[in-house]
Amino acid sequence: MKMLTMTEAKLLVREPLALFWGLVFPMALLAVMGLSSSDIGGVPLVTIYEPIVIAFVGVVFGVQGIPVQVAGYRERRILRRLATTPAGPVRVVAAQLIVSLVVVLAATAGVLAVGRLGFGVPLPRQPAGFVLVAVLSATAMLALGLLIGAVAPTARSAGAAGTVLFFPLMYFAGLWAPQLSPATRHIGQYTPLGAGAQALRDAMAGGWPHPAALLVLGAWTLACAGLAVRVFRWE
Repeated sequence: MKMLTMTEAKLLVREPLALFWGLVFPMALLAVMGLSSSDIGGVPLVTIYEPIVIAFVGVVFGVQGIPVQVAGYRERRILRRLATTPAGPVRVVAAQLIVSLVVVLAATAGVLAVGRLGFGVPLPRQPAGFVLVAVLSATAMLALGLLIGAVAPTARSAGAAGTVLFFPLMYFAGLWAPQLSPATRHIGQYTPLGAGAQALRDAMAGGWPHPAALLVLGAWTLACAGLAVRVFRWE
């Protein structure tokens, strides 16, 4: 397990484009919004979008990064060689999850720092609840990506599946339109990203995340990770 995790970390460091989209781009995106003088209902745009940008990091690594990585291993027969070792699908999946989770949480800290130091956005007023939701939201998105990567035959098909999921997930999280209609907001509460973005807003405002949001995130994490291990294909 340790060897797999260290190897995945080294491979990620060698992919500057992935690190740019996962680490640098979210902070740059928030900075662009912070430089805008726009506001919605008297609330600065950067304050509204900060939890959405944090949720965006999980999508980049979870839905668009991990599936391509795992499917690429399958396409190049790397997984077939791992199948002859004691690694097993659980360790392969877990190593991907650990490395990506560390990067997502590091990017989350970076976004909070840019918002606070650059534009005066208050830090989460409920830090314990915020950390809990940040971890659950990230693991839910990463588990969903691992499920795609567990069955996708090629890196191209995994990337296509991730792209198809990306747009509706971000829509229900409020990236395209932060003020959603009541019906859309209700549907979004049952998506991993919609529930995560709303729970992050609650924690940043000082309230404890709603138990329903935590339940949705936990259910997505357990269901997708469990299925990923169960249907994992070596070749």
